[in-house]
Amino acid sequence: MNKCHSNTELSSHEGTRSQFNGGECAIKLGIDVHQDFYVVVEQVDGTNPKPPQRFPKRAFLRWAARLKENTGAEVHAVYEACGFGFSLQRQLSLLGVQCHVVCPQKLDEQNRRVKTDGLDAKALVLKLDRFVQGNRSALALVRVPTEEEEQKRAIHRQREQLVKARKQLEAQGRSLMVNHGLEPVQSWWKPRAFAALPVPQWMKELLANSQPILVALQQKIASLTIQLQSSATPKQPRGLGLMTSVIIDREIGDWRRFSNRRQIGSYTGLCPGEYSSGNTRLQSCVTKHGNPRLRAALVELAWRLVRFQPNYKPIVKWRQILAKGALATGAARKKAIVAVARQLAVDLWRIKTGRLRAEELGLIN
Repeated sequence: MNKCHSNTELSSHEGTRSQFNGGECAIKLGIDVHQDFYVVVEQVDGTNPKPPQRFPKRAFLRWAARLKENTGAEVHAVYEACGFGFSLQRQLSLLGVQCHVVCPQKLDEQNRRVKTDGLDAKALVLKLDRFVQGNRSALALVRVPTEEEEQKRAIHRQREQLVKARKQLEAQGRSLMVNHGLEPVQSWWKPRAFAALPVPQWMKELLANSQPILVALQQKIASLTIQLQSSATPKQPRGLGLMTSVIIDREIGDWRRFSNRRQIGSYTGLCPGEYSSGNTRLQSCVTKHGNPRLRAALVELAWRLVRFQPNYKPIVKWRQILAKGALATGAARKKAIVAVARQLAVDLWRIKTGRLRAEELGLIN
């Protein structure tokens, strides 16, 4: 794989500039992103992609800036969404590069069972070429949130991580008790319960290693909970909950980015999967495509509305299955609550965008 050197960069730019003398063209960059470096494949107009180049992160941005400046061409770039966020997209956009972020996907379309960074970057740039030529289905684009939206949703996501860490440590303490024939004590780490914990002294010393951590975690969780609830919209429909409403709003980001109910339904991943061929049509479980945190919050909220919003239209429709004591299987109840959650996402979109009022849907304050 070619590494970038100043001499080869200049000659590459000169060669690229000469291709633009005959008319307007476009440069496409397929980027395979890593922690410390990027692997980039360049394609000029409709020519064959060039060999992959490996750049340190800062060197790539300098190279992209010179490429844009020296050629004066329209430069497009694409990379897969990953754990490194959207900073690269924002940096390239500041340089005048039209950068797209796409869903992670299997790039070995020919199923050759060969995967390298260069092949992935080449596959991305070929998809980008079709996209630039007008095939809007060539890329599965990911919406890039604003920095403000990312900062806001990081708060409840950190709270979620702290809750998970607290549960793990708490479970480890209960496991220690059970392993030695003792009855587990719920919330054993709370100061009053820990002081009266009926365990041997040696076990209490072991539990004391994690007990202060659990107390500190709970304090941080409580602080973040108050912070999130205080930012919720007042006068929520009954049962919606301050925390849940904030999580849903911040995971969505901008409700107006959805044009119709199909888009919001697809984003939740609560739509049924389908396999159809010829005269055969088979619907399977939900696709789980989209935002998992949003999906979990909607399902939790749907169960809460069964109790607090009995006149909500989807609840009325599925009441015979969801009602307490109803003679329905667990699978039927799960299907029903997923249907309610899917419709709830659509209705919240209608309310947030001013298409309907909550009262029109049977939601009371």
